[in-house]
Amino acid sequence: MERVLPHVPYRQWTLSFPHRVRWVLLKNVGLLSDVLTLFLRAVFALQRRRRRQGLHGGQTGAVSFIQFFGSTLQVTPHFHSLVPDGVFVPEEGGVRFEPLPPPTQGEVEQLLKVVRHRVLRLLEKRGALPAQGPEDALQAYQAHSLQQRLRWTEVDVRHHPRKQPRCTFLEGFSLHANTHLHANDRQGLERLCRYGARGALALERLSRAEDGRITYRMKRPLPDGTTHLLFTGLKLLRRLASLVPPPRANLTRFHGVFAPGAKLRPFLVPQAGAEEASARLEVAARKERMKERTPRVDWAELLKRTFDFDVFVCVRCGGRQRVLAYLTAPNAVRAILEHLALPSQPAKRAPTQGPPQLACC
Repeated sequence: MERVLPHVPYRQWTLSFPHRVRWVLLKNVGLLSDVLTLFLRAVFALQRRRRRQGLHGGQTGAVSFIQFFGSTLQVTPHFHSLVPDGVFVPEEGGVRFEPLPPPTQGEVEQLLKVVRHRVLRLLEKRGALPAQGPEDALQAYQAHSLQQRLRWTEVDVRHHPRKQPRCTFLEGFSLHANTHLHANDRQGLERLCRYGARGALALERLSRAEDGRITYRMKRPLPDGTTHLLFTGLKLLRRLASLVPPPRANLTRFHGVFAPGAKLRPFLVPQAGAEEASARLEVAARKERMKERTPRVDWAELLKRTFDFDVFVCVRCGGRQRVLAYLTAPNAVRAILEHLALPSQPAKRAPTQGPPQLACC
């Protein structure tokens, strides 16, 4: 909110996939990233085509949240992408934002057709379709979550919601682009970001039924009126295990002008550019201070601190000794030790022994 997203209008693009594609994306995180890049390229291309007449060099960006769960605790990888409802045009000494009108229903439908075609072509090219079965216990739980629903209680029959504009479905693919935020609605933008970055489980919706089982209140009823899910503790743990995201996978991605290395980012968010510059200056000053620091405590001082024994004090007269030279040549060291009638050969190592507890055996 403070370092990345400037004060411009935003639109949320939400893309979900059919079951066969979900299973492939769960098994391959790298393929999931490629699909997200493919989707955003199509959205950016649509933004550039819709820019005003005579506007050249417009750029855009996105902040994407990858979610692996749905509102009913089922495994369903999908994307929530916040995209400015316009393009940024670089100018001399700054950037100008050019807003765009909302996309039409036909443009959203055409975009979904393009995304569906490119995604399926990418999966077939990578050999991911048809998908293989589960390979371990976690994938078995995920496959079970994809294919079945949990049991429910407390049915409240309601009418099916009407189809919203800028929302389309095609052979299991779903694209929703009707969520729009004004440039001054920063609180709404924060809620939308928190919604995209939230966890899979809301603890305040958990409760215990009279028979000892656990109920989970959903955010909104299902099409058949179901309001609560009902399952045992073991089933809940299995379901939560299937919702754990893959390791070392970033769930928040920055694209276009919002990427860390984008050239226009310092112009879009000046305070972020100032903070980054001050951070670089602070690192450089810290390095200079480290160069001016005194050297590390020598070995004699460390021995004194540890064993309370000063190696520079003579054991005969108590006088102070000083280092004259460091001898490293073996022949010179041996000659000096023999002249002082000291052993010049290292002591023999004692033979290895087992634990004393086994000596009596």
